This record gives sequence, C-alpha cells and structure tokens, in this order.
Amino acid sequence: MPRAAAPLAAPAAEPITARAPRASGSDFAPLLRTVREQGLLERRAAWYARGITVNLLLLAAIVAGLVLVGPSWWALLLAPPLALVSARMAFVAHDAGHSQITADRRRSRLIQLVHANLLLGMSQEWWNDKHNRHHANPNHIDKDPDVAADILVFTQHQTAGRSGLRGWLTRHQAWLFFPLTTLEGIALKVYGFQAVLSRKERVPARRRATEGLLLLAHVVGYVTLLLTTLTVGQAVVFAVINQMLLGLHLGMAFAPNHKGMEMPDPENCADWGHLRRQVLTSRNIRGGHVTDWFLGGLNYQIEHHLFPSMPRPHLRLAQPLVRAHCRRLRVPYTETGLVESYRQALGHLHDVGEPLRAGA
Repeated sequence: MPRAAAPLAAPAAEPITARAPRASGSDFAPLLRTVREQGLLERRAAWYARGITVNLLLLAAIVAGLVLVGPSWWALLLAPPLALVSARMAFVAHDAGHSQITADRRRSRLIQLVHANLLLGMSQEWWNDKHNRHHANPNHIDKDPDVAADILVFTQHQTAGRSGLRGWLTRHQAWLFFPLTTLEGIALKVYGFQAVLSRKERVPARRRATEGLLLLAHVVGYVTLLLTTLTVGQAVVFAVINQMLLGLHLGMAFAPNHKGMEMPDPENCADWGHLRRQVLTSRNIRGGHVTDWFLGGLNYQIEHHLFPSMPRPHLRLAQPLVRAHCRRLRVPYTETGLVESYRQALGHLHDVGEPLRAGA
C-alpha cells in the first residue's frame, strides 16, 4: 500500500514527498486511513505515460510546424500552443517532484529533470527546495517562501519601509499581478541558473553540473529552433509572446491556491495540526474536466496539500471524502469558482497595499 506524503520538508535533491505524517490520534488519521483503503494513493503510471506521450507528440508537431511554415509571421500562431504544451510539462514536473508518477526516486528525478530542466528551463533542485518549504508551512509568513516579501507583499506588516519603486509596486500590486505573471516564464529560467551557480553545499557538484547542462541545452535548443526557422525579428516576437503566455498560464494556475486564505500566526500555528494547517490555508476551484486540465489538477489544492503524493487523477475522487471529513470536524472547506478565486486573491493584495495608498 502506498504511503502518504509527509508535511515536513525533504532535502532539496529528494522528491517533494517522503514519509507519512504521524496521524495516530489526530484529526487527519481517519481520513488518511479511508484514502488508503480506497487505493487513492496508488500510482497511476499508465495515466501519466499517456499524458506525457501526448505532450511530446504535440511538442513535436509544433516544432515540425515551425520548420514547415518557415520565416513567416504566420508562425507566431504556434507561440500560444507552445505555451500551453510547456505548461503541461511544468505540471508533469510538479507531479514527478511529488512522487505522484512513481515511488522510485531515481525515476521521479529523471522525469522531473527532463520536463523541468530540459523542456522548460527550470531547475529541479531549486523548485523542490522551494516547494518543499511551501508545503511544510503554507502561508506561514516566516517559513513559506511563496509569501516572502519580494516584488509582491502579502501582509500589511511587510509594507513597512517600502518606498520608491517597491512602494509604488505595493500600492498597485493588485492591478499589476497578472501583468507581472507574464514574466514568470523568464524568471523560472533565471532562478534556475542562479541556483546552479550558487554552489549550495547540500547539492553535490555532479547534480549541479547535470542540471546546468540540461538548462543550457534548453536555452540553446530553444534559441536555435527559432533562429533557424524564423528571421531574427520574428524569432524575438515569437519568444516574447510564447514566454509571456507561459508565465500568464502558470500564474493563473498558482494564483488561486492560497492568496487571500488564512495566514497562520507564527506563535500558535503549531496547534493547528496537519489537517487544519493544510485545509485552512488552501482554496479549491470548482469546475469540470476542462478546469482540471487547464489548472493541472491544482484546482484540488486542499486534497493536494493533504496528500501531496496522490496522483492527479485521484484528487477529484478524494474530494468528497475530504469535504465530508472537514464538515464532520467543522473545519471550513473553501471552494469557489475560478473568477471568484481571482477576485478574492486580488482583493487581498489590494487590501495589503492600503497603508501605503493612504499615506501617499
């Protein structure tokens, strides 16, 4: 029987999921037992194999299309489908990092290296380290890197001392959120190379070299493809459209998940326990199979956070069990429509910037 993922962070080089949490005597134990008994933690290798095959065929078709169309502005029509396929690669890399595809760590790492580093240009080691810490303490202002003060801030406390350009960004961050996500595709590549060159002691040199070579192969392959099929001007425009749409797609998939949800008080959040820590900080998105496809299964954010190693196609099946369990425990289970989720997330960002707007 497969094991559920631990809520504790694992080393950066390891899959994002590890041992099952200590659930005995907790609110989480009965739910974990039911999910295990129904086989929802069993891997779905064949399901993923079909999806990966389709993604690679679509990628090959887009590359062939660029070659056949040649240096024509009509080739720009292939930039949006390439962004969609690239996002699919990102979702596969995410699932491989969580050991959703296979329990074998070496195979999981290989799948993630191919999809993240080679096909997307994103560092597997950097992503796992960052995502581990997020899963361990979602929305924790001191421990979750996803809510650390940077270009965006997520609490009014983080607005203190922000002036100049950063202050202006904070005052208008709700309006700027989606435009800024268009830079995410490029940012992932930059962060990847920075991580490889940072020489972290806990990441062996051999692993860094492998990652670096794959990241370089991605950039060289991408640039070579565009410059050998298009004119320089067309290649630049294609790349801009493609990367902006990829960033926007990824931003649309990740934005609704936690922004505007509970942010644990560092002094008492330890009393929440695994179930409350994951459920109260997460938001689900209603929808059908199209929503599942577009958001890569991340619309079942509550189920994903409770069971990170659960294969993507099982999240929908686990949802009724989780919702009913939360109802019995009187734990709020947040689920909303896609548009409403963005309204709530952007509304939170707008409220955070209020002190700076008031003092402007």
